[in-house]
Amino acid sequence: MKILIAIGVLRQQEAGAARVVFSHARELETRGHSVDCWFLDDILPSATGSGRFDALVFAHRVADKILQDRQKYDVVNLHAPWGCVYGLRRRFFRSQGAPPYVFTMQGSEERAVFVMSREHRSGRAQNFAWKNRAWHRLYHQRMYDYSIRTADYGAVANREAWAMAQITHGREPGCVWYVPNGTEECFFLQRDYAKREPPRLLFVGSWIDRKGIRYLAEAFGMLYDKLPDTTLSVAGCMASEEAVKSCFAAEVRNRVRVIPFVKRPDMPALYAAHDVFVFPSLVEGMPLTLLEAMATGMAVVTSESPGMADLVEDEFNGLLVQPADAHGLTAAIERLCRSADLCRRLGQEAQRTARRYTWSIVAQKLEKVLLLAAHRGAQN
Repeated sequence: MKILIAIGVLRQQEAGAARVVFSHARELETRGHSVDCWFLDDILPSATGSGRFDALVFAHRVADKILQDRQKYDVVNLHAPWGCVYGLRRRFFRSQGAPPYVFTMQGSEERAVFVMSREHRSGRAQNFAWKNRAWHRLYHQRMYDYSIRTADYGAVANREAWAMAQITHGREPGCVWYVPNGTEECFFLQRDYAKREPPRLLFVGSWIDRKGIRYLAEAFGMLYDKLPDTTLSVAGCMASEEAVKSCFAAEVRNRVRVIPFVKRPDMPALYAAHDVFVFPSLVEGMPLTLLEAMATGMAVVTSESPGMADLVEDEFNGLLVQPADAHGLTAAIERLCRSADLCRRLGQEAQRTARRYTWSIVAQKLEKVLLLAAHRGAQN
């Protein structure tokens, strides 16, 4: 097949959504397909990703480019919400010969709005006031709605969003598929579980409210009273050391190490150098960093939320805590810091779990959806 994958984010290997596209494309090419990838800066060279209307302009330009040469691809895989314009034009303007359209979506926008609205009411999400929620509902959410409703097929990375895409948008069974994210072979390391003092904690992700950073900071402050030598590394946060440390109590700031940016080749060593992966995110699709940490055999603590709970079974291959629960997060981290045996048992099971989520396995699931769409397109 000749496949197009398009996503409205910058072409950066270190970014999570872009890495999903790169990984899908690599594995599909390994399986004999021809794949082109379009990113935001390919279509809008001056875009930074922060422009208010970048998403809609990108969606229009992608639709234009596909329809200008509609015989070039057998199927197009457009990540939500950027497939909305192409889907609408195919459906309502009957673009004869336009390739079939498969959407890919990481998680549920409805879930994200619900969670962050709750956080705003508790004073923990300053950027989600009523104006932001209204803008999201009238603009961003609507783009997602049309992306889902107008696609021939869809692939969604967590089970809750998979179900909601079918129920909320009335899609027939068999049109939307669960296709999780994956991880690379380079992360499957041999780990030494001997107890190390002081315990070294690791968080990897953007330093934003929805990642549960306020609860992480609160929990680390409470942990300091019990295990004062414990250290925490905050990596890949894309924020300054000053901004990150300002979220923590003054007495623990010297125990926090901030690494704003980590190159992809350096990621396996980063996980290997730490003992416990702490990921208290409130809402996700399926986080690549969690999969990577599990692949390295780390003991993980994460929130019992969709995406994370798709991967982690409490007390079997990690510890799950309720979202937005700093006390529960503290208790779970303390258990792992005090028990090398528990870290070994959970870490080894985590690594075995991650073996079922390599990109080569995941790409076979996506390939199946793309083939179904291409077959339907050939029949029409």
